[in-house]
Amino acid sequence: MKFTGKYCIPILFISLGPIFSCKQKNDAAKNADWRVYGGNAAGNRYSPLMQINTENVKDLQPAWTYDTGENNEPDERGSDIQCQPIVVNGIMYGTTAKMKLFALDAATGKEIWKFDPSAGIEKFRGRHPLRGVAYWEDGDDQRILYGVGATLFAINAKTGEKIKSFGVQGEVDFHKGLGDKEIFGHEVNDLGIRMTSPGIIYKDLLITGCSVSESGDAPPGYIRAFNVRTGKLAWVFHTVPLPGEYGYETWPEDAYKKIGGANNWAGLVLDEKRGTVYAGTGSPSADFYGGDRHGQNLFANCIIALHAETGKRVWHYQTIHHDLWDRDLPCQPNLVTVTHNGKKIDAVAQATKDGLIFLLNRDTGESLFPVHEMPVPVSPALPGEQPWPTQPVPVKPAPFSLQELTEAEITDRTPEAREYVLNKFNNTLHGNKFIPPSLKGSLYFGLGGGAEWGGNAADPDGILYVNGNNMLWFVQMSDVQQANTAGASYGETLFNSSCFTCHGSNNKAKPPVNGKQEFPDLTNIGKRMTSAEINMLLETGRGRMPSFRHFSKEERLAIVDFLLRKENHNKTKESSAGGIHDMDNDVAVKQNNGFPYVPRYQSNGFNQFRDPDNYPAIKPPWGTLNAINLNTGHYLWQVPLGEYPELAKQGAAPTGTENHGGPVVTAGGLIFIAATYDEKLRAFDKTTGKILWQYQLPAGGFATPVTYMVDGVQYVAIAAGGARYKLKPGSKYVAFALPARK
Repeated sequence: MKFTGKYCIPILFISLGPIFSCKQKNDAAKNADWRVYGGNAAGNRYSPLMQINTENVKDLQPAWTYDTGENNEPDERGSDIQCQPIVVNGIMYGTTAKMKLFALDAATGKEIWKFDPSAGIEKFRGRHPLRGVAYWEDGDDQRILYGVGATLFAINAKTGEKIKSFGVQGEVDFHKGLGDKEIFGHEVNDLGIRMTSPGIIYKDLLITGCSVSESGDAPPGYIRAFNVRTGKLAWVFHTVPLPGEYGYETWPEDAYKKIGGANNWAGLVLDEKRGTVYAGTGSPSADFYGGDRHGQNLFANCIIALHAETGKRVWHYQTIHHDLWDRDLPCQPNLVTVTHNGKKIDAVAQATKDGLIFLLNRDTGESLFPVHEMPVPVSPALPGEQPWPTQPVPVKPAPFSLQELTEAEITDRTPEAREYVLNKFNNTLHGNKFIPPSLKGSLYFGLGGGAEWGGNAADPDGILYVNGNNMLWFVQMSDVQQANTAGASYGETLFNSSCFTCHGSNNKAKPPVNGKQEFPDLTNIGKRMTSAEINMLLETGRGRMPSFRHFSKEERLAIVDFLLRKENHNKTKESSAGGIHDMDNDVAVKQNNGFPYVPRYQSNGFNQFRDPDNYPAIKPPWGTLNAINLNTGHYLWQVPLGEYPELAKQGAAPTGTENHGGPVVTAGGLIFIAATYDEKLRAFDKTTGKILWQYQLPAGGFATPVTYMVDGVQYVAIAAGGARYKLKPGSKYVAFALPARK
């Protein structure tokens, strides 16, 4: 009696049908895709593969390297590759630093095709993070959907060509559904918007969030669905409600006309059985001052459940009321099943920038663990500000990152470093993480994570694996009106109202990070760029910098003149909008009926506070990897993630580092994650947190890995794009596998 395979019955008794069925099962056992950003529709970054396991991972070695062909020289804002590619039918689809889309043989790394979104157009589309792409198929119709700037593309997955029946010749304007002048009183089609994280596919719909500015020129961050076949808009959920809609009363009247943001920029997940999508949203624009948006501000900073077919709200849960600290929900939720009070419950877990995890019933939005509305400071608040008096804090799980700064947390790495940090500590506000931003300035945790966009991994047992950051940030507000009445030029006023988030006010250089500027010092930008180049950069955007096409040509040139120090201090200027701007009486840019909105108070931008040697200003660990049992709310383990090579050479124990990128967990008992300053990819034992394998990448792996199987071989692959933290740039994708058995 002869057997032809693991799944076959004796040949004597089978017909041709079962023979073909047997072959299909064998093929399936030899191949496993990674078809969706986040690994599956639930966003769990989990793989059932176990060929690579805790016993043999030590033997893992490079299998192939794909060079995108881009030197990836760091530009004014950096150009790392943040993409987690997908793998479908043995083909890998991913993006480059310059936002090109490619298809590779996932077993060899050989390029099949590459699509250039800027080919054949006169103007550069800009550059921004791309963290993945979406795949849809119906028989032989196979499509990749991804966004570049304000354009949504549908690309033939077989040929790399635009699908001409989608939108206009394969393109859709990503402004669709944001509204028009009749609704808002101003145009939105020139406002900066982009798709940094891919949407989720439900039937014939691509459901997606968006990334927008964090200043007053932000469009609303609506969640929208587009028909995958035609590109037509299917539905819109207004995250800043319009009159008559649920939540409108949580804002001042007509706030929707000037307040943007409240956007889902980190990606959505889907419960296919329920037909429900789940999304986390960010803060309203502008960051750090809410004096013109009194109220709770729904649906900013919310976990939202929506009917995938219609976009109708099922439930919402707000994690920050009236956000004053830019505490966006920074990553996809995770759909998990846990055992709670003896019952199996489908739940959604959401990690936050300030190191909390909310675990909610997937059907009702009710928290499985108690959540207390804790009283928080409401003073010292800026004039006009009305901070919300309470904030939700879950009892379980405990926070995975630091919550409040005390003297005990301040660095003692060297006496000089401690003295430097103590001086800052003693001359700023600190303590409760909900202290309202002030003119004096405050030290905070939880502005850049906690959790970040790399996302979290969850295994079927209800264990959540999340990488966290402990970084300290300094926020200080300034009075725009006072600066303008003190004689600021028109270009300076525009710069201070629109560019402050990253560059600070009045074009002051930001503090360096690790000896290098995280944001470019614009003091002598004229020595590096011509006025025409600066103007083009303002128009197109690049990296994290949005486009300023919504400014008139005259307004952009006024900013250029200010940067090049060509302007005098005349306070009255004329713009192409036909209006005269009197900066003594009105600090807002009077364009299109008072838009963009300019808050009276603005921050000094995003400033990490570090010691004089550019190490974090607190005691380690500065980055961690955590395993949390969501069934009980208890931690299984927490370990440092990453190290500074120079400190390691001095004999220091692993400190952990700031990390950006996420983990993948496998049935082989492993967690794979890169994300760290030391540019390594690591494999951890998921039960203990012990490092079992590590590899020095050619450049930093500031992305989330994938794992898949082709022809019986399991691979682990990651983008090594570098450039983050001003480290060396890279242009490669690297795949690993076990040595071939002889």
